[in-house]
Amino acid sequence: MRISGEGRNFLLLQGPHGPFFNRLGHMLRQTGAHVWRVGFNKGDAVFWRDKAHYIPFTDPPEHWPDRFQTLLKDHQITDIVLYGDIRPLHAQAVEIARAAGVTVHVFEEGYLRPYWVTYERDGSNGHSALMNLTIRDMRRALRKSELELPDPPAHWGDMRHHIFYGAVYHFCVLALNRRYRHFRSHRALGVAREFALYLKRLWAMPLTSLQRRIASWRIRNGGFPYHLVLLQLEHDSSFQAHSPFSTMPEFLELVFEGFAKGAPRHHHLVIKAHPLEDGRAPLQASITRLAEAYGLKGRLHFVRGGKLASLLNHARSAVTVNSTAAQQVLWRGMPLKIFGRAVYDKPEFVSDQDIEAFFAHPARPDARAYRDYRRFLLETSQVPGGYYSLRGRRQLMRHVVDLMLAPDDPYTALIRGDAAPRQQVRKVK
Repeated sequence: MRISGEGRNFLLLQGPHGPFFNRLGHMLRQTGAHVWRVGFNKGDAVFWRDKAHYIPFTDPPEHWPDRFQTLLKDHQITDIVLYGDIRPLHAQAVEIARAAGVTVHVFEEGYLRPYWVTYERDGSNGHSALMNLTIRDMRRALRKSELELPDPPAHWGDMRHHIFYGAVYHFCVLALNRRYRHFRSHRALGVAREFALYLKRLWAMPLTSLQRRIASWRIRNGGFPYHLVLLQLEHDSSFQAHSPFSTMPEFLELVFEGFAKGAPRHHHLVIKAHPLEDGRAPLQASITRLAEAYGLKGRLHFVRGGKLASLLNHARSAVTVNSTAAQQVLWRGMPLKIFGRAVYDKPEFVSDQDIEAFFAHPARPDARAYRDYRRFLLETSQVPGGYYSLRGRRQLMRHVVDLMLAPDDPYTALIRGDAAPRQQVRKVK
């Protein structure tokens, strides 16, 4: 049967900063579907061009559940689309939509980022259907597929676009949000502080780049064995909702204590900040304080963002809470220890050692099991492309609408053996 959006009514909630949701809505309309967008602030409105199908939500947040139920009924909504399922407005909408039999489409940053984005049904990260799938389940499904692992593209160019669209979005919310006076960000910081941090990050990029180059040079030429600590954004939904920590310094203290007790005395620890780290968490001060407390001065190295590959080339192991960057660790066959709920937390390739024993003698992962896991993701929820650059969006739109219109979610489709063949991604310059 021909894939069609006829008879389907989509309601889009909040999406990634920038024009992706606008482009997605346009293509969904081309399939014959009806599409509406709910905007919660001026930043949402600015990036949505179809004003005839724009629905502003200007009431206090506590009115949202009743308003959402009314929207489902009035527009006979069959599908809702959202970016991330943790923020309160989205979590409430997902619960109501499920009870009403409405299909829930969830976008997230790629589990195999930066060259893919994640598309799932009903939930992502700790709420993903992947949490209940075993490697055996995945291998059984892959018997029906002959797709080889695709090559990642050379460059999507998303980071600068990501920061730019974030700055534009927060400026609109800060300066033009009079109509949405009841809007409250799902993050702890106010909008003004968020906007200031985006500007600070843009302004500080040259200095941050210089500091990163110096730190990387010292690590590369130090001649010492080292272990990697992969930090996340403290306000990231995956860290807040699917980990036992409320702050990054809590995680760092646990790691530093385990390293001080378990690692050989000539080993060093490299702490890598998230590429979008903006200074809201006192990482440098916390690292300095903890280094003195655990006698690790001279054995710690702090790298401010940047690419991970060069640091992985010579690392012995890696530790994180539940960062998606851990997928690069596993792809290289390196030992990995995590502390939060993650879609890649499978006993075949994530260590179950306590942190002290891990730093003393880290257990190697089952590389073959991870390759099968990665192949399963590339056949299902990982869609080539990106949200922020024009090139990335073009690539993403070639696949994602067909996935949304399919009767089954990507995992079920592959397990049943009726998934549509996925185009392989070859290197693009």
